[in-house]
Amino acid sequence: MRAFLLYLFTFCGLVGFGAPAMADHSSGTASVKPVPDVVFTLRTDIADGKLVYISEAGPTKGQVNPDLRVAEDAVVQVNIVNGDGALHDFSIPDFSVKSDQIGGKGSATAIVFRANKAGLYEYLCTLPGHKAAGMFGKLIVGDVQETVVSNFPDLSKNPSEVGEPVGKRGAKEITIDLEATEVEGRLSDGASYKFWTFNNTVPGPMLRVRVGDTVNINLKNSPDSAHIHSVDFHAVTGPGGGAAVTQVAPGHSKSFSFKALAPGLYVYHCATPMVAQHITNGMYGMILVEPEGGLSKVDREYYVMQGELYTAQRHGSAGLQEFSLDKLLDERPEHMMFNGSMDALSATHKMESSVDETVRIFFGVGGPNLVSSFHVIGEIFDRVYDQASLTSPPLTDVQTTLVPPGGATMVEFKTEYPGNYILVDHALSRAEKGLVGILTVNGEANDEIFKSEEEVDHSSGH
Repeated sequence: MRAFLLYLFTFCGLVGFGAPAMADHSSGTASVKPVPDVVFTLRTDIADGKLVYISEAGPTKGQVNPDLRVAEDAVVQVNIVNGDGALHDFSIPDFSVKSDQIGGKGSATAIVFRANKAGLYEYLCTLPGHKAAGMFGKLIVGDVQETVVSNFPDLSKNPSEVGEPVGKRGAKEITIDLEATEVEGRLSDGASYKFWTFNNTVPGPMLRVRVGDTVNINLKNSPDSAHIHSVDFHAVTGPGGGAAVTQVAPGHSKSFSFKALAPGLYVYHCATPMVAQHITNGMYGMILVEPEGGLSKVDREYYVMQGELYTAQRHGSAGLQEFSLDKLLDERPEHMMFNGSMDALSATHKMESSVDETVRIFFGVGGPNLVSSFHVIGEIFDRVYDQASLTSPPLTDVQTTLVPPGGATMVEFKTEYPGNYILVDHALSRAEKGLVGILTVNGEANDEIFKSEEEVDHSSGH
């Protein structure tokens, strides 16, 4: 029956399903109904806990969220068949095409458009939350080499790079070298941004010292920079947190020293006017001042920071994204991210744990503007060091914790059941702008903690 419906759907003008949405950018004549040069048929489904499109035919048959490759100027038809019974649609924003919504297994719709511009574009389901759940892929028009869009360096920070614990050592003198750079880097597949960084990563390196240490900071501004840069450490007691004496022109260096007087987890950032622009472009990081005797031992430690980008282009656009001052001043970010790119913690870098291990996350908000409601879906924080105070008793059994821009927290929890646990800001519409990470827990399942019952197919009456 499905094969017959697909035959009607693909070759007989969608009898019984309604006419496909059509966008012909080459002619502008509404009455013209071109015959498609290429036809794709995708089925909506659930795979590995994600919402996806699955190819139903051709060389991509069986592939999840397949790359759709077409010649430039081809007339393209994409058929969408509902395979999971939920409400979905299909859209390619760069070609201004969007299907009708379909709900119920076996329902179908289609779009037809002319692919009149070469490049790499995104297709997706536009229903709220569905892209974040996995319903997106790539349309490749013309002879586009995908390596071209990946030539930009990946500046996203590996969350495992947390520095060496201080342990039980005494106070000593520490020297830290930072370099301000301005580098075009990867934002997502097909998109880049001119980031401003400390040491070529966003966020900058996680620095780790001990209370009582004397810390020497050397800040160099790359000769290739076009702007003056500086650094303000929230852990510093002194003028501007160090920013007053580190306004550094391109090609020059400045230094200062400070005494680490109070333990805690502190943000640092560039503080050259306009400060918010320097921060949003990537110039933020954290310094951990451990208490005497160090922190308690855990199995895993991770470094995660939340940031915002304000671009003229809307979220999901390809190419170089340009900074928008108006959106920054209105506090309307187009992109939000953990550790410097849209997929830094969901694809580029792995965060892992095993059953019965303890995990510690050093979490901060570079901002510059939005408060985070940090949450790990499917986990409960055993301990939250509120406002990153390491000398106050931690909160226990916490679901979600607030972290202001320029603020931090430290959370600890035991991973007790295998699976993928999603890091989010629980202002969940931000997940649509890229604010998602994944912690994978490996090991044996324990039915006493969680048990999944056998699925019941309500549509068949069983």
